[in-house]
Amino acid sequence: MKPLVRLCVAVLSLALGACASLSNAQRDAATERVAQARSTRIDCTAPDACAQRSPLRALAGRAFAQSTPEAPAHYALILDRGPDALLARVNLIRSATTAIDLQTYIFDEDDAGRLVLDELLAAARRGVRVRVLIDQLSALKHVDTLAALAGAHVNFELKLYSPVLGRAQITYPQYALAAACCWRTLNQRMHTKLLLVDGAVGITGGRNYQDDYYDWDDEYNFRDRDLLVAGPVAHVMAQDFGLFWNDRRSVPVERLNDVGGRLLADGVPALPPPSFERPERAKAMLRDAADSALVQERLASRAMRVGEVRYISDTPEKHRAVDAEQQAVASGSLRGLIESAQQEVILQTPYLVLSDAAQDMFRQLHERPREQRPRIIISTNSLAATDAFIAYALSYKYKRRYLRELGFNIFEYKPFPLDAPIDIAATGAALPDLLPDETGDGGGADTGSISPSRALTGESGGTAASSSARRAAPATAGAPAGQVDLRETHRELRDRYDRRSTVERAQYQRALSREYSALRYSTRRANQPVPLQRAGVRIGLHAKSMVIDGRIGVVGTHNFDPRGDHYNTESAVVIEDRDFAQALRESIRRDIAPANSWVIARRDKPPVFSGLNYSIGKMFEAMPILDLWPMRYATSYEFVASEQCPQPLLPSDPNFRACYQPVGDFPEVAVGLKAITTRIFTAFGAGLAPIL
Repeated sequence: MKPLVRLCVAVLSLALGACASLSNAQRDAATERVAQARSTRIDCTAPDACAQRSPLRALAGRAFAQSTPEAPAHYALILDRGPDALLARVNLIRSATTAIDLQTYIFDEDDAGRLVLDELLAAARRGVRVRVLIDQLSALKHVDTLAALAGAHVNFELKLYSPVLGRAQITYPQYALAAACCWRTLNQRMHTKLLLVDGAVGITGGRNYQDDYYDWDDEYNFRDRDLLVAGPVAHVMAQDFGLFWNDRRSVPVERLNDVGGRLLADGVPALPPPSFERPERAKAMLRDAADSALVQERLASRAMRVGEVRYISDTPEKHRAVDAEQQAVASGSLRGLIESAQQEVILQTPYLVLSDAAQDMFRQLHERPREQRPRIIISTNSLAATDAFIAYALSYKYKRRYLRELGFNIFEYKPFPLDAPIDIAATGAALPDLLPDETGDGGGADTGSISPSRALTGESGGTAASSSARRAAPATAGAPAGQVDLRETHRELRDRYDRRSTVERAQYQRALSREYSALRYSTRRANQPVPLQRAGVRIGLHAKSMVIDGRIGVVGTHNFDPRGDHYNTESAVVIEDRDFAQALRESIRRDIAPANSWVIARRDKPPVFSGLNYSIGKMFEAMPILDLWPMRYATSYEFVASEQCPQPLLPSDPNFRACYQPVGDFPEVAVGLKAITTRIFTAFGAGLAPIL
């Protein structure tokens, strides 16, 4: 048989296999098998299900006691640090007395995912009803894990949202088949994220359940943000979760073709015992979660009392509507807030890809009379920091439009931010090996762009790392225990350790496109983080937040992009409280400080033909296929402090160029052909605008 014929036969066989599904009778049989296997043992007979006392759960009691129908009271806590966000989740799960509802886009089987999963199962065994809803494209990796969870306990239920081809897991060829037959279903995802305990206190925001959202990855971690809210708005969250849980798109895992087939063939497998890559770190987290005094000091004491809180959320109706924008509650509400701005909008998104409607809105704001025009500040990823290469390429294409027509002040996050709320010690990264003759500064450091190094943990097994080194690491004043000050870490290590290129390092070659998983198969290589000029634990921005006029704060799941407008379900918490808004504003302004971000601004005009260059560049920008004009409108700038420049400035300030120096379009990136490649993929990305 000829190779081409064999290939066609193989593809056809795979397609037929992917389309094969269980009959309704078989699904019922799998469901019955699971029901018979589920344990009914309850480890606690106390009315409160032996719940652990929690200062975070107590916030809800205070909020409800202080509330009236006319004047609701809430407590809100911004969770900037990854370990704190994980600590809050574990502590709240242990405090549950009746119910836990968890809704997420990604749930991995790494250390962070397994830790939370074990706590959920423990809660079920002590009598708490636990419901877990995960988007199918990013659910737990193994069919056996899903099958085991389906039959784990009578109090534990697991559903997947919008399963493609009726399966829990799909292969690359099956993904291609789904793209051909079921593109609309494939592309409509549940991006909503919520952990709700006893219908009283909830956590929502950017974080999924994966190591890199909690500073537990030794290569790439997200600078993210969640919001814990306690009080009456939790009832709205519960109603919203119920809409998703009861929707026909949410399917019990045992009724899916691959999981059900596994159950019918071999019964309910045993869930493997907990196994952690770094068990000491997991033990420390569990120990801290049991320490009420520590949780009070690190978390509950920082909660702010606020008044009315709004939870805005798309429902599954968005995925049934002919025109998704008609049901895009989150997008419409957020645009309404931005349109109300009078002085300032600070918006933070990892992917600066705006829908046509969003661009029109910002253009109208910029066309207001100058004295009525709000200042627009955008915090987003640089190419060096992003986990979604193609999304950045499209953003790069429209820099001129964003700056000139929409009036944006754009700050791009550095891959090695100097003052980020990231616990480098928690990542488990090993220090780089010393060069045999290393006596210098390892190649020098760029101004304001300093690697935090592969830093300081005793659990990675690295030869240079030790627990004593981690304990000796200087901490930020007022920071939680174990929090490393990246500036001090840098000062200790910069003269001793090599920052060799990461271009050839295998761990930087894996795809890290979390949010754009509907594209992850078709763009697997294209969407990798780019190689950098030096080694380090890379940090990428993932927070989705907004502050309007210093009085309204928003934390949610929406990336302010076309996916959120048209395809994903999204949610956000809106709090109109000046103190809260100012706290959120300061958190974002920390991210755009010179130590943590570059500024995007217009290049100096060329001495000749500047008008012609501008016109040609604008013409290429408008073309849907090609964008290879080499003379770009904007580039990245670095702040240079001096007596004449004591404070950072916005690009609109007349003294900007005296205080900033250009550092190129893609600082920190190991360039080679990458600059040309970026522009090629910019052209490719233009055609993907509707789904990006």
